[in-house]
Parts: sequence; C-alpha cells; structure tokens
Amino acid sequence: MTQALHAASNTALSTPPLPAVNAELSFIRPQDVKPSFHSSALTGGAPKLLFETDTHPVTIADLRPIADQLSLDLEGFELHQHQTTVRDFYDDAEVEQVYFPEIEALLQRHLGASRVVIFDSTRRADSPAGAPNRDGARGPASRIHVDYTKLSGPQRLRDILGNEEADRLTKSGARIVQVNVWRPIRGPVLRAPLALADASSVRADDLIATDQVFPDRVGEIYHLAYDPDQRWYYAPRMTRDEVLLIKGWDSLNDGRARFTPHSAVNLPDTPADAPPRESIEIRTLVIIE
Repeated sequence: MTQALHAASNTALSTPPLPAVNAELSFIRPQDVKPSFHSSALTGGAPKLLFETDTHPVTIADLRPIADQLSLDLEGFELHQHQTTVRDFYDDAEVEQVYFPEIEALLQRHLGASRVVIFDSTRRADSPAGAPNRDGARGPASRIHVDYTKLSGPQRLRDILGNEEADRLTKSGARIVQVNVWRPIRGPVLRAPLALADASSVRADDLIATDQVFPDRVGEIYHLAYDPDQRWYYAPRMTRDEVLLIKGWDSLNDGRARFTPHSAVNLPDTPADAPPRESIEIRTLVIIE
C-alpha cells in the first residue's frame, strides 16, 4: 500500500512527502565470527551462505520526485536519463563494443573523470532460469550488500590496474571511485526493482564485512545489519533509457558517502502477470586525477 514518507537526509529531501511502499528486505544477522559465503562461481548455482539472515519490513520511498537532488557523495546513488544505441544486451560483443564506450563517456562527463576502467558486466533476470553470463546464469541479488569494503576496494584497484599503477595513483593524490551502472534490459521494471539505502543513514557498525569465496580467491563485501533509522529508496517503473549510478567504494574518506547498500526487493503490489525483471550492471573504476 502506498503511503507518504518524509525522508530526512543531508539534503532537502524531507519535503514534500514522498510516495512510498512497505516491503521486506533481507539483512544479515550479526554474529561473533566473520561471516562468509561460497559464491555462485564456486558452487555452480546459488551461493551457499555460512551465516544467518533476518527479514524486516521497511518503508521504501519513491525517489523520482527528488531525483534531481540526489548525489553520489551524499546518498550514494543517482538516477539518470541515458539513452543507449545497444540493440541486444545479450550479445557480449555488442555490449563491449557499443555499451562500454557509452558508459565510459557518461561517467567521464558526469564525474569529471580522467579515465574510466570497466572491469565487469553482469546480466540478471528473476525468471527461473536467470540471465545468461559467461560465468553462468544470474538472478537478482536478494540480500542487502555493498560490492566492496574499505579493504577490498583498494585491493580490487590493485587487481585491475596492477600494483605499480595503483601506487602511482595513490601517491599522486588521485581519487578512485567504484561506481556500478544499473540499467533495465527491458522496461518498465515491474518486478524486483532495486532498493537503495541512503548511505548517510547507514552506521559504520551496521556494515558487516563478509568473505566471498571464489574458486581462485577470497574477496570481501559488506552485508547490512538492520537499523530502523536506515532510509530506503527505489525508482519505480524504470525504463531501458534510465540508469542508476551506485557508489560501491570511494578512496576518499572525508565524510562523503563511500558505501551504498542495495538489494532487489519484492514489492507486495507487484502484478501477478508482471514480466521478469531483466537488467545489466556495469562495474567501473572512475579515476579522477
């Protein structure tokens, strides 16, 4: 059921009241030892969790009325109109040859980047078979998470650019921002949209570092523990010509948003005949020298 929500934030997002929905999200249950899970790449299917989760009802506000006020540095996410010339997002060659340059140009223009490095693309679908990728089929991520942590963000930089270049950028004072670009493959999205936490409402203690075990390495992500003061948003009925920018890690630690928790959400008023959500996300390192 839709209701009005005042979304207090670091910006003037508290007025006017925003339309909102109530839905359940999946949070990690804090525990005494560091949690871990086996990734889909390791299991060949669904991830194997070695920790427990809890679901909590939350109020999720419609961000569209305040989209022009959102900032990667305050809330940690932004919604943009962005047309694409890609005809088939299931064609890996077209994605790499056509879509990657579009995303690089978008982020260079919007963030003043000297360089944008794309290092991953993932398609997802909430159909039973999931969406095909080179490393297997993927469905929506159903647990609240952040893709990188204060440890794995810098390590990923080194993995991608090499130790010498990572050291050069660090010594030069360059800023590196990990940004995910999320787009519907088909729209409007009626099932399993993304719910995004306002990063300014998330306490550092609620970000739980979790080992992600791959066949050849162990990464680290954050899961999120529940706090009733967390503020949540989503963009209803996203189209193919819209993108969400989501900050996963920022090399600057000066009070701005660094980590943005997010998750797919099942809305209670989803039409029974709604088509599966199909989406593509591009992971990037935005380098600002």
